[in-house]
Amino acid sequence: MRKLIESTFMTLNGAIANPQNWSGPYWDDDHTTYNASLMENTDALLLGRVTYEGFAEAWSQRSGDPFTDKINSMPKYVASRTLKDTTWNAKVLEGDAAEAVKALKQEEGGDLLKYGTGSFSKTLLDHKLVDEYHFWIFPVLAGGERLFSDIDVDITHLELLGTTTFKSGIVVHKLAPKA
Repeated sequence: MRKLIESTFMTLNGAIANPQNWSGPYWDDDHTTYNASLMENTDALLLGRVTYEGFAEAWSQRSGDPFTDKINSMPKYVASRTLKDTTWNAKVLEGDAAEAVKALKQEEGGDLLKYGTGSFSKTLLDHKLVDEYHFWIFPVLAGGERLFSDIDVDITHLELLGTTTFKSGIVVHKLAPKA
């Protein structure tokens, strides 16, 4: 069974909106190395529509290093109710997104890595489909949408699997739902 890992950027106050506006100054070699380690066992990306569209525009224009080439070449699965056509080696999940992800997790292969946070993340949490969370907490305060601001589950306890601190001030909490 494949593992589903969610990798999420957020501010100290829990904002997830527009990370392109606040995350850039903190990107360094630690950031790059950690992100590359997430990709080691990954053989497909799982994305919501908004993240897919932003990534497809940005990443498809890049090439020349192993990390970029891997992202561009691996399959991508997109959860969307509105997107019909894809590019960038992607396929829209058909039917119920939670059921489609359950089926993907049952397939043989490496990890499924999910970037971005929004309604799709809430669906995955509600259906207990995420095996690991990597919450990248950036040392910045920002306004906007908050992480899981409207979850329906009563309580989800998480177990801390590890913490990584970067020189830039980013702290990544690696967590898994408690059994």
